[in-house]
Amino acid sequence: MRSVVALGLAVALDAFGEPLAAQNIEPLDDPLEQALTEGPLLPEEVLRSSVLTFPSILESFEREAAARSDQLSADGAFDLMLEAEAYDRVTGFYSGGFAEVGAIQPLRPFGAEVYGSYRLSDGTFPIYENYYNTNQAGEFKIGALFSLLRDRRIDKRRFAIEDARLAASQASLDVMLVQLNVQHEALKAYWRWVAAGREIEVYEELLEIAQARTIGLSRQVRAGAIPQIALTENEQNVIRRKTLLAEAQRNFRTASNGLSYYIRDASGRLITPTREQLPDTDLLAGLPELDRLLASQSNEVLDNRPELQNFRLAVERATNTIELRRNDLQPKLDFNVELSRDFGAVGDGGSSFDSTDTVVGVKFTVPIQRREARGRLQRAEAELREIELRERRVADRIEVELGNIVTTLGTALELAELSEQEVDQANAMVAAERKRFDLGAGDFFLVNLREESAADAQIRAIRADLNGRLAAASYSAATMDLDALGLE
Repeated sequence: MRSVVALGLAVALDAFGEPLAAQNIEPLDDPLEQALTEGPLLPEEVLRSSVLTFPSILESFEREAAARSDQLSADGAFDLMLEAEAYDRVTGFYSGGFAEVGAIQPLRPFGAEVYGSYRLSDGTFPIYENYYNTNQAGEFKIGALFSLLRDRRIDKRRFAIEDARLAASQASLDVMLVQLNVQHEALKAYWRWVAAGREIEVYEELLEIAQARTIGLSRQVRAGAIPQIALTENEQNVIRRKTLLAEAQRNFRTASNGLSYYIRDASGRLITPTREQLPDTDLLAGLPELDRLLASQSNEVLDNRPELQNFRLAVERATNTIELRRNDLQPKLDFNVELSRDFGAVGDGGSSFDSTDTVVGVKFTVPIQRREARGRLQRAEAELREIELRERRVADRIEVELGNIVTTLGTALELAELSEQEVDQANAMVAAERKRFDLGAGDFFLVNLREESAADAQIRAIRADLNGRLAAASYSAATMDLDALGLE
């Protein structure tokens, strides 16, 4: 698996056609693998692991490699072609035989071809094979063929090369799009895991308070200082808080399994993070400021989105197809020029072969009705209009989604700040109620209510922080913040 990962990274290119090696992306190293299995687990380590090992990203690398291979294959249409032919009569009245070797080199301008050959014959040929004769040193021939109407500006070979190049560029954009989506999901899975772990801590603390209070209440009940009902009520609180803790533990295990989908070792095995790997809050960056995020947004966000760049390439490919179909409507007019010369003593063909021959010619062909070409052209034009309409729809959708993300992000950051204030106030209320209870002026029911209210406020703060981080991750993906997604 390690070799597969390394190979995929070696052949992959980013959205601008640069090797990933230029981005300093290397195979999974030992320190990173150690960080994934030993705490604390930080977001940049998760993003690093997912970009190197996630199967969808590796699949996109292979699709791009296949597209690059198609580009090489299309270039092969202009490879130099070598041809050779020979035959000899072993019996019969005539004794003629010949050997010929030649080469053909297709050229892109004017759909041209240049060719050359050398031919040598010996013996006598029947009159209908007289053109096989050469002088004793053989015949050299060079020539060229030019397309003057159809195939002059474009033909199937040149179209295939350009189309393969555009397809390879689309494959590069697909790599970037897959990376953006995977890193976005990996970041969201990480923050859900962190939030689930923090919720466990809240419910554990709440349960510990109730269990510790059970000891004191039991002592007071035995001393006759308080009635039995107080102890029963507290035991009810213990059961309720154990239930909340069990649900939080279940949610944490689910979040851990979700995060393991994005972190793997060098062999490709999933790594399930443990609670011991939860980072302390001081190791994590705080929520970003909305003004700072919006300041990084530019008018080029939509232009740089891989989906829209992909559409532009699709429009270019469709336009090239239309050009090719219009080319098919034109008549074909080919111009040919050829020069040949025999060398050496005059052979069995006689003196008529002892000369320099220059031949020029034209060939004209045209289908009368051209229904096939017109049908293909109409189809190509309809496909171009369809792509343009889809591009407009997707651009509008992205613009609306970006606006919604900005709105959600602003609200989430505001709610996160308010929730922190609520936690401070709830904790102050708990401290005051406990003090009143210790002085004999309070009520156990109110103490318990304040504690659970404070815990609820902490849970809301954790979830508000989570919503803020999820919104920030969505904003980073929408605006292609590669640094925030671990792609730079």
